[in-house]
Amino acid sequence: MANTILLVTLFFFSMTLSSSSNPKHFTVELIHRDSPHSPLYNPQTTLTDRLHSSFLRSISRSHRFNNHPQTDLQSGLIGAGGEFFMSITIGTPPINVLAIADTGSDLTWVQCKPCQQCYKENGPIFDSKQSSSYKSEPCDSRNCNALSTTERGCDEAKGVCKYRSPVSFPGTVFGCGYNNGGNFDETGSGIIGLGGGNLSLISQLGSSISNKFSYCLSHKSSTMNGTSVINLGTSSIPSGASNVSNVVSTPLVDKEPQTYYYLTLEAISVGNTKIPYTSSMYYPNDDGVSSAATKGNIIIDSGTTLTLLESGFYDKFGAAVEESVTGAKRVSDPQGLLSHCFKSGSAEIGLPEITVHFSGADVRLSALNAFVKMSEDMVCLSMIPTNEVAIYGNFAQMDFLVGYDLETRRVSFQRMDCSADL
Repeated sequence: MANTILLVTLFFFSMTLSSSSNPKHFTVELIHRDSPHSPLYNPQTTLTDRLHSSFLRSISRSHRFNNHPQTDLQSGLIGAGGEFFMSITIGTPPINVLAIADTGSDLTWVQCKPCQQCYKENGPIFDSKQSSSYKSEPCDSRNCNALSTTERGCDEAKGVCKYRSPVSFPGTVFGCGYNNGGNFDETGSGIIGLGGGNLSLISQLGSSISNKFSYCLSHKSSTMNGTSVINLGTSSIPSGASNVSNVVSTPLVDKEPQTYYYLTLEAISVGNTKIPYTSSMYYPNDDGVSSAATKGNIIIDSGTTLTLLESGFYDKFGAAVEESVTGAKRVSDPQGLLSHCFKSGSAEIGLPEITVHFSGADVRLSALNAFVKMSEDMVCLSMIPTNEVAIYGNFAQMDFLVGYDLETRRVSFQRMDCSADL
C-alpha cells in the first residue's frame, strides 16, 4: 500500500456563524452528492438511477465496518464514498476544498502537491509550499504516535511522520496525500473525519466546541430546495436534551475501534408489534458472545443510505412489515437490492408506523424514514438484512436533529423539518 506523509497546518473552515456573540457554535451547510448544488449532479440521471447508485454505495460502504478502519483505510474509504460534501478552506492563504463529511472516519486529509500519484481532481490541489501555516509532523510527536502501528511510519532521513492511508487533522492536524490511489470522484479532494477517534476533527476541536456536534439531514437534500447542515458547538443540541419533550436520547457505547459511534438497539416495532432485536453477528473486537440487545450492537452512520439489520432478526421484522402493508402486494425489486417492495394497482399503499427502540429512546420513523418510493406505484423498505455489522443509515435519520454529546456520551434525536427549521 502506498505511503503518504502526515503533515500539520492551520485548518480554516468556510463557515456561517450561527451567532456572532457565540464563537463556540457555528453551522456549515452539507451538500448532498445528488443535489443540483453538487458538482456531481447529472441532470440526465433519473431518481431511480440515483437511488440505485446510493444503495450500491451503502452496501459497499458497509463492508468496511467489518474491519478495523485503520488496517485498510484507503481501499475502504475510497471504494465506499459518501453522501454529503463540506466546502472548506485550508492553509494560508486559504485554498477552497470540497471534501466528504464522514462520521465513519477519523482521519481528515486532502491531496497535496507535489503529487507522486494522485487521482484526477477538478479543483486545485493544495500546495504546502505556498502555505505559510504549513509544517511537517515529527516522528516522535504525540499526533504521529496517535496513529495505529499499522498506519504509522517514519522517514528516518527527514525525521517526518508517514502514514499508510490518508490521515488526520489549531493548527489542526490533517493529512497531506502525495501518493494516492482508488476511484474518488474528481470533484472531491478528500475526507473530513467526524468519527470518535483521537485524530478526528471533532476530537481535535474538543473543548472549543464543548465536545458537541449535530447534523440535520433533509429528505429534500437531493433536490434544489433541500438544505442539510452540520452544527459544531454549544448550541448544537438542545440544552438538557433528555428533558425536552420532543427529544429522546440514548447512550453511546464505548467500543473499539473508537472511530465508530455505537448504539444499543433493543427492538423495532411495526405498528403495535414489538420485535426484540437479537444478534449473533460478530462485531470488531467483541468476544463473540451473543445475547439479546448486546450493548453497542449497531453503528449510527451519516454516510450510509440504507439501514442494515441482522439477517435473523430481519426475517421476523420483514414478515411483520409485509403483514402490515395494505393496498399493495409484495413484489421483487427490479434492481435486486431491496428485499421488501410493494406495488399497488390503483389503491393507495398503506404503510405501517415503524418505531426504533434504542436503549432509553423510542424513535418514531415517518414513512419517508423507513420506505423509499421507487415509482408511482411501488415503494420499498429502506432497510435490508446483513450478515455483517448492523448500521443505522441516513434515510432513517432524515428530518431529525441528531445530536452527539461526547461529554455525557449520548446521542439525541429531535424530529424537525431540516429544510425549514434550521
